[in-house]
Amino acid sequence: MDLVEAIYRISAGFPDSERFTLTSQLRRAAISIPSNIAEGAARRSTPEYLRFLSMARGSLSELDTQLQIAERLAYVSGANDVTELTDRVFAKLNALIRSIEAKRGD
Repeated sequence: MDLVEAIYRISAGFPDSERFTLTSQLRRAAISIPSNIAEGAARRSTPEYLRFLSMARGSLSELDTQLQIAERLAYVSGANDVTELTDRVFAKLNALIRSIEAKRGD
């Protein structure tokens, strides 16, 4: 959720011409991460949970790519805090996936 808030804050300063493109894409990818985690947790099936965690991880990778694009276009500079937050979320998500797979014996 912290990552979603951070993305909304930094994307608020993007040019108006990006409102329906990069701004929208960043925000959708960011929202998708906790949404997929929540939806997967609500399912009563470990395989389904893992599938939704995988989708969350994909959205996180998409978000990372979009942040790099925003930096290259100079829409944001010094996004180190957001990049570090993205890395921490990625590590936690991977740890959760590995933990669930280990319990299943994958």
